[in-house]
Amino acid sequence: MLEAILERCAGLDVHQETVVACVLTGQLDRAPKSEIRTFGTMTNELMELGEWLVEQGCTHVAMESTGVYWKSVWNVLEAFELDLLLANAHHVKNLPGRKTDMKDAEWIAKLLRCGLIEGSFVPSEDIRDLRDLTRYRKKLVYDATSEKNRIHKSLQDANIKLTTHMSDIFGTSGRLLLQKIVDGEVITMEFLETHMKGALKHKSPKLLQSLNGRLRKHHRDMIRFSWDHLVYIEKQIRLVEQDIRNRLASKQEAIDLLVTIPGINEQAASVIIAEIGTDMTVFKDDHHLAAWAGVTPGNHQSAGKKKEHERDPEMPI
Repeated sequence: MLEAILERCAGLDVHQETVVACVLTGQLDRAPKSEIRTFGTMTNELMELGEWLVEQGCTHVAMESTGVYWKSVWNVLEAFELDLLLANAHHVKNLPGRKTDMKDAEWIAKLLRCGLIEGSFVPSEDIRDLRDLTRYRKKLVYDATSEKNRIHKSLQDANIKLTTHMSDIFGTSGRLLLQKIVDGEVITMEFLETHMKGALKHKSPKLLQSLNGRLRKHHRDMIRFSWDHLVYIEKQIRLVEQDIRNRLASKQEAIDLLVTIPGINEQAASVIIAEIGTDMTVFKDDHHLAAWAGVTPGNHQSAGKKKEHERDPEMPI
């Protein structure tokens, strides 16, 4: 029989609409008393769960990292003075047999009581908020690139060969031409010679020739749809980046240290801080940090055969 180390603890089996909680209480040298209750996942119901756990005298609470459902439970219970642990689903998998929500909650509680659950890395609230922003910025940049590719495709369909003479049609000069195309205005040699920047001024005749395609109303409409969406996305990116800068103001020292690493600029530094935070005491050593980041090769061998194994991130948030 495994040795117990916690007198009062709880295991939670979290689902979209319900949370099954099992509280184990009792002296360490005796079989614990088990009490199981089911709660809803509305905020007031999760508050009731937290109050019940406090009433039961729980000191530690463990839950499984099931999808995104655990996040709301964690966020609410964080307000109570409980030691929360997020368990990797592969590490707390129950033995085969009859499976119920109550048995799962009890199994998690038993593992926790014996100290067999190593909590996954869950950063502080401010770092989690920063992580949402940096990941959203990445998504917006991806969306902006998709719209740029659509504009490229529409121009090629209309046989507008701007990219032959312009390395970036989304630079200052390229955007002037795209706006003219979207507005249906005639682009003249005089306009090109006056408004094109840098070396493009000397390419005015070639640019004018490249604009001589078969641009139908359909092409112009498609370019306009993508152009308007691109302008909106770029505005959102600027707003998100400003929010990120504001949140990083108190972490400037960490930013300054990170940018001294070759290949790391301020944007990359903000992503690093958003993913691992600034408190390195949460990782036992540099090897654990490297393993969490997924840059340490795994070794899964049985009977002389190596098996493929996907990395189980310690922080599924």
